[in-house]
Amino acid sequence: MMWPGHKGAVALLAGLFLGTLAAGPVLADGTGSATLDAARARGQLVCGVSGQVAGFSLPDSQGVMRGLDADTCRAITAAALGDASKLKFVPTTAQNRFTALQSGEIDVLSRSTTWTLGREGNLGLMFAWVNYYDGTGFLVKKSAGVKSVKEMDGATICVQPGTSTELAISDYYRLNKMKFTPILIQELAEIQGAFLSGRCDAYSTDASALATFRFSQGPKAEDLVLLPDIISKEPLGVMVRKGDDKWFDVARWTFGAMIIAEEKGITQANVDTFLTSTDPDIRRLLGVEGEMGKALGLDPKFGYNVIKAVGNLGEMWDRNITPMGVPRGINNIWTKGGLQYAPPMR
Repeated sequence: MMWPGHKGAVALLAGLFLGTLAAGPVLADGTGSATLDAARARGQLVCGVSGQVAGFSLPDSQGVMRGLDADTCRAITAAALGDASKLKFVPTTAQNRFTALQSGEIDVLSRSTTWTLGREGNLGLMFAWVNYYDGTGFLVKKSAGVKSVKEMDGATICVQPGTSTELAISDYYRLNKMKFTPILIQELAEIQGAFLSGRCDAYSTDASALATFRFSQGPKAEDLVLLPDIISKEPLGVMVRKGDDKWFDVARWTFGAMIIAEEKGITQANVDTFLTSTDPDIRRLLGVEGEMGKALGLDPKFGYNVIKAVGNLGEMWDRNITPMGVPRGINNIWTKGGLQYAPPMR
């Protein structure tokens, strides 16, 4: 969703240099992970989130961080440290999230961040997996009678500055020979308030965020319309630093474990009953046989630990996104018509 502005380029490059120092050396033979070693030494994984978006990362009434991104952090922590509670959440902004990861302030970034060539090619960071396939959408008031973005020539649009949303809107309007006036507001609550007060004709960001915001309005949700137009691809992924390949492997195969679990019907509640399974795939997934965990530098039962802590991928979705009224669609696993597909764990 977010894109670093040009003004932050120097800071990002400086952060990259600092991040190389903070992360420490990666073993030349590729058998170790500086990030994993650091997390084990402190007894805690540090994960960067937004902390402001319902369904993705937002503290509940007891102060517990809830959401898809938050549970992604818990899953990686369960894989890496064997205990999902050994986790510290660090709220980040669109401006500081990349430097926080580059500098070593956080071990992993799970913050509805779009996977793009520019980010992966320029920032010294890489995407381990996509935890939500999304796209740029538009929210309007029902009273406006608008049915499509193409009816919004000359519209004012509330959007966060320095984001990929801003670029996607600009590209779309230019391609369709239309004009718009951006109302640039950084703070999430302020931009949402500006839209509700009528300061702009539409509010644009990832369609998932718009759907959850609309849901949060309760009975007044019926006054808002999420247009059917999706004008960009926004694969929202989990980021780690480049150069620590084993840590990348840990993050990637955490998702692989959750996808395979869903394929096999293994859930947080029934995972223990599968420990005696004769299915070779399940036995490798749960660490009953094989050395899958050892290959990653993890506990043999890292897959079991992930599932026991957060469940399979579908459970994570149903717990956090389904209540927002968002259909799973392309975020389903491949056997159910979606894009989530895990390589074999063998």
